Amino acid sequence: MNICIISGKIISEVEFEFIINNKNKSIAYFDIELSNKNIVKIKAYDEIADYCYWKFEKGEIIYIQGFLKGTGEILVQGLPQPLDWKHGNKK
Repeated sequence: MNICIISGKIISEVEFEFIINNKNKSIAYFDIELSNKNIVKIKAYDEIADYCYWKFEKGEIIYIQGFLKGTGEILVQGLPQPLDWKHGNKK
């Protein structure tokens, strides 16, 4: 897996599920659109999944640090942050 840092607009609802019989307890997943119009699937587990589900909404612009998996998905590591594009700063 490769480390990556990206920013983009959330274009789907943040979905949340509990996982049974797995080392992780929960998963959140959503899609973001990058500035070049590419769409990337995002997955987060456990505490980060909970944070994403409660904090983010469709249409919000965020940046994420994570690992790029061979499937093209990004597995989030660390808490994603919202961005204020008008001023180029975090909210």
